[in-house]
Amino acid sequence: MLAGQRTFEDMGAPLHEVPFCVLDLETTGATAADCEITEIGAVKFVGGEQTGSFQTLVNPGTDIPPFITVLTGITHSMVIEAPTIEEALPSFLEFIGQSVIVGHNIRFDMSFLNAAALRLGYDKIPNRTIDTLGLARRLVRPDVRNLKLSTLAAHFRAPTPPTHRALDDAVATAHVFWSLLEHAGMLGVTHLDDLLMLPTARGSAHYSKIELTGNLPRKPGVYFFVDRSGNVIYVGKAKNLRSRVRSYFYGDDRKSVAQMLRDLVRVDHRECATEIEAEVTELRLIAEHRPRYNRKSRPPRSQHWVKLTKERFPRLSMVRMAKDDDALYLGPYRSRQAAETVVHAIWDAVPIRRCNGTGTKRTAACTFGQLGTVLCPCGGDADEATYDTVVERLRHGIVTDPSELLEPLRHRMLRLAADRRFEDAAQARDRYRFFARSLSLRRAWQALAAAGTVWMEDADGDGIVVRHGRLVASWNARTSLPLVEAHEPAGDVPQVPRSVAEAEEAHLIWKWLDRDGVHIVQGTGTISLPVRPVPALA
Repeated sequence: MLAGQRTFEDMGAPLHEVPFCVLDLETTGATAADCEITEIGAVKFVGGEQTGSFQTLVNPGTDIPPFITVLTGITHSMVIEAPTIEEALPSFLEFIGQSVIVGHNIRFDMSFLNAAALRLGYDKIPNRTIDTLGLARRLVRPDVRNLKLSTLAAHFRAPTPPTHRALDDAVATAHVFWSLLEHAGMLGVTHLDDLLMLPTARGSAHYSKIELTGNLPRKPGVYFFVDRSGNVIYVGKAKNLRSRVRSYFYGDDRKSVAQMLRDLVRVDHRECATEIEAEVTELRLIAEHRPRYNRKSRPPRSQHWVKLTKERFPRLSMVRMAKDDDALYLGPYRSRQAAETVVHAIWDAVPIRRCNGTGTKRTAACTFGQLGTVLCPCGGDADEATYDTVVERLRHGIVTDPSELLEPLRHRMLRLAADRRFEDAAQARDRYRFFARSLSLRRAWQALAAAGTVWMEDADGDGIVVRHGRLVASWNARTSLPLVEAHEPAGDVPQVPRSVAEAEEAHLIWKWLDRDGVHIVQGTGTISLPVRPVPALA
C-alpha cells in the first residue's frame, strides 16, 4: 500500500491542495516495543475544511495500567468489546490514504502505528509527516512557557481543549496546526516542501533573506547568488530551484554558507528544460563568472596537458596549451600534479626517455639510462629504429589498445604487493586508475567531437542536441524537438578539449548518454569508440 509514494509533484504542492490527516493515539505506555494502542482518533482536512473523522477504542489484549486509566479515563471494561488493532488498523490506513500525517510529537504515534503495521504484514507507513511540536519550536517558542499540546491549545484558544482522549486531542492538534500555518505563511511558507523543511530551519541573522526565494519556480535550472556590488558569488544547479535555494536557510551550519548568505542581496535564476542542461549551464556560468564561493568546481587558474614531443627521440612534456601541431596530447588536467601522475604512469609502462638529451653526440648517459630503466639516446647507444618501436607502442596504447600501457602497470602493482611494498603498490594502483580514466575521457571526447550534430533522447522524453561535444539545445517531454541547424564536422577531429571546462561538459554529456534508455534520434555522424576497451582494474 502506498509504496514508493510521490503523491504531490515533488512535494511542491500548494498547501491548500494538500490533504492532511491530524491524528492522536492513546496507549498503555510509552514504548511501542511492549505497549499497545487503546484508542485512535483522527480528522482529515483539505483546504482548511474538515472532510472526515475517525474514532475507535482499541482492545489492547492486555491490562490497562491504573495510571493510564487515571490519565485518559479509559478502563478495561470500555475496551473489552472494542475491535483489536488487527481489525481497526486496515480501516484506519484506508482513512489516512495518501494524506500528510500531522500530530503533536508525531514520532511517538508513528512508532506505534508502524509497529502494528509491521506485525500485521504491512510495510511501514510511507506518508510524509509533520510534527506540530517541531513547528511550534520553530515558530512560537519565545511566546509560550512550554510546548505541551495543552499549552499551545490554550495559547491559540482552541475551542476543543485536549483531554487525553484521542479524538479530542486530534481536534485540538488540528487547531494548533492551522494556527501555526498562519505564522509560517508570514515566512513565505506556502507549499508543502517549504513546510516539511521549516522545523529544521535555525534562527540566524540571515534567515529573513529567505524572502528572496519567493519567486523561484519549482523547475530544473541554475541559480545565481549576487552580492551588493552586482557580482555573482555562487552558481548552483537544481532539479527544483525553489526547494534547493531555500535549503540554504534550513539549518546548513557550514561556515562558508553563513558567509555567503551574509553577502547575498539577490537571487537570480535561469530555467532549463532538463537536468542535464542545468548541469552544463552551471559549468559554463562558473567558468564565465568564477564565483568566489564555487571553490571546488571553479576552473583552475592554469591548465596542463601531457604532450609527446615531435623530436628525433620524442619524450613526454607537460605544457600549458594544446597546439594544432599534430603532436599527441593527453588532458587537459586541473593541476600539474594530475599531469605528473599521467607522466609517471607512462614512464612505468614504457621505457621512453626522461631526460632532455638530443642523442646527436655521445655523452655520459643520464641516471635513468645508467640504471637501464629507459631507452635513452643521451649516451649515444639508442638507435632511432629501436626507439621508434617504443614511441609506436606508446601511441598504439593511447589511441588503439590501452592494455599495452595498463597491463605493465597492473603487473608492477602485483609485483610490489608480493614484495610487501604496499605503499608503492597503492601508488601504482592509483596511477593505473587515473591513467585509465584519462584514456576513457579522451576517447569519449573524440567520439562526441567526431559525431557532428546529434539529437539524443532518454526514456522520459527529455532530450538534448550536441554539436562536436558541446550542448546546443535541450527539450523535455512537454516541448517539441527543437529545430537546430545541423553542421557536419569541419576539418580534423580535435584530439583533446581546449579547456578543462570543455572537457567536463563533454564528460557530463557522455555520462548522460551512457544511461539506460537513452537513444540517438538522429545525427549527422556516428558515435563510436575504438574496438579495444580501456580495461578496468579489478
